[in-house]
Amino acid sequence: MVTSALALGLAVQSARAPFVATPPDVVNRMLALARVSATDVVYDLGCGDGRIVIAAARTYGARGVGVDIDPARIEEARQNARRAGVEHLVTFRVEDARETDVSEATVVTLYLVSALNVQLRPRLITQLRRGARIISHNFPMGDWEPDRVDVFRSADGQSRTLYLWEID
Repeated sequence: MVTSALALGLAVQSARAPFVATPPDVVNRMLALARVSATDVVYDLGCGDGRIVIAAARTYGARGVGVDIDPARIEEARQNARRAGVEHLVTFRVEDARETDVSEATVVTLYLVSALNVQLRPRLITQLRRGARIISHNFPMGDWEPDRVDVFRSADGQSRTLYLWEID
């Protein structure tokens, strides 16, 4: 019985990406690579504490939507947006990224494991309009060749890779 419960718990955790915060310098580089502007609507799938959409709103004046499956992270993101003074530009939803309607997005940011990125790919391709950009931190999308790859060392000394796709 304990083994079954443990196996179920591990299966559920493996279906979700663990929360690992994206460092601020990486967030800034992601948004710059995606050429975010005030006319954009930035969706962050697996938004955690909301730092990417908050930075997009604060730095560029973009609107943003953060989606995370964890209600505690969404509440934290809402508090962070209030503290940053951008709650009028961003919203946060408790939702499974695999079921999120991204048709309003002009930029989608991801810091999810490759398997989840691959699961999201069909939804992104069918729902995003021409010119929309997808940027993933450290994880590609299977055999989908990115339009641009940026490899660099972040402020914390780690090697980082950003993948950018543009919908055409």
